[in-house]
Amino acid sequence: MEKLIEKYYRPRLPHIWCPGCGNGIVTSSIIKAIDKLGLDQDKTVIVSGIGCSSRASGYLNFDTVHSLHGRALPVATGIKLADPELNVIVITGDGDGTAIGGNHFIHTARRNINLTVILFNNNIYGMTGGQYSPLTPTDSKATTAPYGTLERAFDIAELAKAAGATYVARGTAFHANMLVDVIAKGISHDGFSLIEAVTQCPIYFGRQNKKGDASTMLKTQRDHAVTVEAAKKLSPEQLEGKFKIGVLHQSEAPEYTKQYQGIIDRAQKGAK
Repeated sequence: MEKLIEKYYRPRLPHIWCPGCGNGIVTSSIIKAIDKLGLDQDKTVIVSGIGCSSRASGYLNFDTVHSLHGRALPVATGIKLADPELNVIVITGDGDGTAIGGNHFIHTARRNINLTVILFNNNIYGMTGGQYSPLTPTDSKATTAPYGTLERAFDIAELAKAAGATYVARGTAFHANMLVDVIAKGISHDGFSLIEAVTQCPIYFGRQNKKGDASTMLKTQRDHAVTVEAAKKLSPEQLEGKFKIGVLHQSEAPEYTKQYQGIIDRAQKGAK
């Protein structure tokens, strides 16, 4: 790990994340996936929005963009269209990616642009004060919902699939080795990839909802996650209260930048 730190991290410690936060685990999983694939650092761009998770881009030794709140995907789309040969990875959170950035999310998935999105899901707005997000479970407490949220949470994996994403996976901070694997597969996939990284926020979400400390929240991930393979052998009753991890969906569809290049070629030839 020391060699990975020297190669991929900028010397900007200490970081801003709270004690027990899982964002460091998810960030290291991204780095290990990049290293596993042997990606060229000079041809890899990491784009993030605003929030706890989005601060990860500032610690990484790549060309990076720390963009506006909810706008990581249109910025990443512009980069990918400008140079389709680049590996473009987007780091976002449950608030940044599905609230203010929700419309961008569904349309980027719909277009099937070859971007890899790692969405850190800690069920809460951590950086801005503990407000509830579109992924906060119903009845959970937050600073903006002191008596519990009324709204139903998105299943971001199902939303991505329905919107047109051609690779959808989920991992957790506890299952870090699996998370590395599904991120690597997402980067390798030619199309829009979403990897939901379930992670813990023991300070805002954990304290308000009495979920225990970071180690307890990690054990909760362990106890409630079921691999896709294992889930096939379980009844709906046995899956109640559980969530699936692994590759949840993979399909093939035309990739947007390749189609766009076809339009450019036709226009340059004067064809319609």
